[in-house]
Amino acid sequence: MKKDKMNSLSHILDSKEGFGSVEKVVLLMFLSAVILMAILGNLLVMVAVCRDRQLRKIKTNYFIVSLAFADLLVSVLVMPFGAIELVQDIWIYGEMFCLVRTSLDVLLTTASIFHLCCISLDRYYAICCQPLVYRNKMTPLRIALMLGGCWVIPMFISFLPIMQGWNNIGIVDLIEKRKFNQNSNSTYCIFMVNKPYAITCSVVAFYIPFLLMVLAYYRIYVTAKEHAHQIQMLQRAGAPSEGRPQPADQHSTHRMRTETKAAKTLCIIMGCFCLCWAPFFVTNIVDPFIDYTVPGQLWTAFLWLGYINSGLNPFLYAFLNKSFRRAFLIILCCDDERYRRPSILGQTVPCSTTTINGSTHVLRDAVECGGQWESQCHPAASSPLVVAQPSDT
Repeated sequence: MKKDKMNSLSHILDSKEGFGSVEKVVLLMFLSAVILMAILGNLLVMVAVCRDRQLRKIKTNYFIVSLAFADLLVSVLVMPFGAIELVQDIWIYGEMFCLVRTSLDVLLTTASIFHLCCISLDRYYAICCQPLVYRNKMTPLRIALMLGGCWVIPMFISFLPIMQGWNNIGIVDLIEKRKFNQNSNSTYCIFMVNKPYAITCSVVAFYIPFLLMVLAYYRIYVTAKEHAHQIQMLQRAGAPSEGRPQPADQHSTHRMRTETKAAKTLCIIMGCFCLCWAPFFVTNIVDPFIDYTVPGQLWTAFLWLGYINSGLNPFLYAFLNKSFRRAFLIILCCDDERYRRPSILGQTVPCSTTTINGSTHVLRDAVECGGQWESQCHPAASSPLVVAQPSDT
């Protein structure tokens, strides 16, 4: 096989000329940095929510904490063993642990993707629906069921079929050939899938969540554009003759900037998600239909690109949030009282509400905090544009 030939060539070069030693050191440093970033980032998110009472009040943060826990397990239970095998070019932990590690890999990465999907749905209901609809949709029971589904559903495409060997049906001989390299006497932890499992796993773990995320974030983007257009119309209609902006116009201008930033944030979130996971799941479906000719090095690159997403999630879903950043500063600076004063990070900008087609919307940093307005703002719908001051609690 092509992979065996390339591995054999690598061993010959490594043994005769020492070629690859520098590459191994660089690779080890890079993988260690990815693992360390994922562990520290996700731990910081979990500790911040546990210690900050205000963060615990926000419904979206339950999904973010569960996401951080899933990504933390990926960085602790999956990444290190993959890094060791990649650097040493051998699997030394036995066949049973190979199955367990592979099952954990599929379970935890799928759970992470499911959490991203739930966060997008939560933000859709918070931003695009009326406040009453959001409260009815995101009840504690429904949040618990959604979180349970994020962990239970992946079990049916990970431990159940992998431990039963359903993914191996029809390709057992090919797996055995790739598992052992006679030229180097190396054993590998090979995970290959047949066509039915490749399609089922990819559709459930990636394509369905991806479609839901695209639809949810597209509706959020459209809502933000509608808000910006209405604010522009209100500004043109109510501009003072002296040319000096009124207080309401100042808040409207801030909202335009906020909604522009929100749209950019959505592009960053979806861009990173697609960049990290799309190459792997496209290859996962294509490979069985081209007789498993995708090079092993390409598989490894796409897989670790997906792992990197577990290290990026804390930055995308927490570090971009002002409340989280403030909590991080308090933790990292050992409860320094200076960072407990809101003026350190700037005054909080009042939340704004606007009525579009009879529906009251609040969009202050909504894309960043996903429903945080519910505990911080008191919406009113008596006029087309109402500015509501945040609560002091």
